Amino acid sequence: MVGGMGMIVNTVALYALHRLLHLPLIAASATAVELAVIHNYVLNARWTFHTDVRSLRRFVRFNASMLAGLAVNVALLWALVHDRVPLVVANVLAIGAAFAVNYTFSTLWVWSRPRGSSPC
Repeated sequence: MVGGMGMIVNTVALYALHRLLHLPLIAASATAVELAVIHNYVLNARWTFHTDVRSLRRFVRFNASMLAGLAVNVALLWALVHDRVPLVVANVLAIGAAFAVNYTFSTLWVWSRPRGSSPC
């Protein structure tokens, strides 16, 4: 659910930044991804992993772990758009490709608990 909502944030921001405000595609995409990252961090902290949203350390880790997903997202989006795939379709495909990378980093590094600790 969080990922789906983040995809909406990303797509709306990308469309507004690139099509309405005429930012270059790479800058618009990177900005849209970062807005979705912030959105997803807050919702993942509250809903998915039930942790304290105010953790600056975890937020920095989450952002850092999303860099790989950002690279996948932006590179694939650029390639698809330049191959004449419509912007919104290309964005959905790029988000899907980056999802596996983001999920792996989030699960194993950002939200992991030390061995033997309780989730509560």
